[in-house]
Amino acid sequence: MSIEINNESTIEVDESALQRLAAYAFDILHVHPDAELAIVLVDEAAMEQLHVQWMDEPGPTDVLSFPMDELRPGTEEEPSPAGLLGDVVLCPQVAQVQAETAGHTLQDELLLLTTHGILHLLGFDHAEPAEEREMFAIQRDILVGFGRYDRQR
Repeated sequence: MSIEINNESTIEVDESALQRLAAYAFDILHVHPDAELAIVLVDEAAMEQLHVQWMDEPGPTDVLSFPMDELRPGTEEEPSPAGLLGDVVLCPQVAQVQAETAGHTLQDELLLLTTHGILHLLGFDHAEPAEEREMFAIQRDILVGFGRYDRQR
């Protein structure tokens, strides 16, 4: 599995934790071990530019997902095919504000946003209430499981 992280922002983050989380999410969601993912951290100006260009919305946002091969979660018996999952773009400055509001660390917020972005790459959405319940339940399960998994390592 190839999980590439590129921090183009000025904020230092625990890149290895993001990489471990992505690998854990791949395992839980039965994504093929040869799937490829890029996680890019950018500053507010770069994120705003992407947000306007791709979503036609002003201002920076916390996370954007850019799917490539439209992979979907697999099953234990049949993992997803190998391929390019896509890119998750994070903005640590926006995430920091959200973390403070939520009362947790920047790292916790980045883990949440990474999980959220990966789920979007795998076709999950939260436009409708039923979709939101499903996506956020999976997101919560991944984050809780990862916390237990990562502490055991």
